Amino acid sequence: MATVLIVAPVFALIAAGYASVLFRFVSEGAHKGISEFAFSIAIPALLFRTIVVSEFPEVSPYRMWGAYYGALAITWIAALLISALIRERREDREDGVVFAIGSVYGNIVMLGIPLVLSALGNEAAGPMSLILSVNTPLLWLCGILQMELVSRKRTGSVLSVIWPILADLAKNPLMLGIGFGVIWRFTGLGLNPVVDKTIELLAQAGSPAALIALGITLFRFEVKGEMGSVAAISALKLLAMPAVAFALAKLLNLPPIVTGVVVLFAAMPTGANAYIFAVQYQRMVNPVSGAVALCTLLAAVTLPVVVMVVAGVRLGG
Repeated sequence: MATVLIVAPVFALIAAGYASVLFRFVSEGAHKGISEFAFSIAIPALLFRTIVVSEFPEVSPYRMWGAYYGALAITWIAALLISALIRERREDREDGVVFAIGSVYGNIVMLGIPLVLSALGNEAAGPMSLILSVNTPLLWLCGILQMELVSRKRTGSVLSVIWPILADLAKNPLMLGIGFGVIWRFTGLGLNPVVDKTIELLAQAGSPAALIALGITLFRFEVKGEMGSVAAISALKLLAMPAVAFALAKLLNLPPIVTGVVVLFAAMPTGANAYIFAVQYQRMVNPVSGAVALCTLLAAVTLPVVVMVVAGVRLGG
């Protein structure tokens, strides 16, 4: 019952966003304004406040990154191998890179943040922020570099690839919320009660707005294209990656809260950023679009199981 109370409201809000477009209560373009509010204002406020006021477990970030990004790397390699087996033309190695991105790039912001905080509480804010701070730049960098390598179209230095990513990162509201939260926490000044209440009210809107925006966004994704690829991406993202993350977390002896963050983030369905990557290179656009839709649908079944596993780890710890 406790698991249902954690997961059901999350997917109910996603369904509400989808239904609001389906029944034309809002336009499909409404996701832009809601997303901008959620990810430029409300969720940065949420991250800032939770980092400032929360108690964090003592853990080495390298062990945590080792578990999460180790699982990501293993899943990425497995995706490249599976893609090579199912591609009709062996020379289409660019497809393999997009296939891998779709298999590892989870929706850890729109869906991950609300679900992790709901399941684990504010104690999860520190480990969660450490993963969020490097996830997008690392995945984009790896994807772009590998794409250029396999296509042999490199036109500049590695720095020319890295610099735009770093520049975007410096202006990203989520990263700014995390960064300012860490700086303010180290000052030891805390938050004035009036300021704290104001930020808390703003932060409370973050998770619902993000989930509604996710539901609206899903309206444009369809399960179509190469169904073998869609199924393989979904299996790697929802089953293989969280299983490997759990094994690595136990191997590295991570605390229960940190293990929960790592496994839940690894279990998130394929996110829209994977679709954006596919569109950018015009490779496997339909399969990745299908994987975003199918993964999110199947996550309603897989995530309750993951939450129960995480709860068992916490009780055992």
